[in-house]
Amino acid sequence: MTKKEVTQLSHEITGFAIKVHKVLGPRLPESVYEECLKIKLIKRYS
Repeated sequence: MTKKEVTQLSHEITGFAIKVHKVLGPRLPESVYEECLKIKLIKRYS
């Protein structure tokens, strides 16, 4: 991957993580956020 592609991917993943946190809200175990983010990424990149 090029540096530009890595940067783009990084921004996308960060954006997904922020969206997941906004939807679920604070104070949940980190494992919940991780699982939801994993599902979101699988849907996006499958």
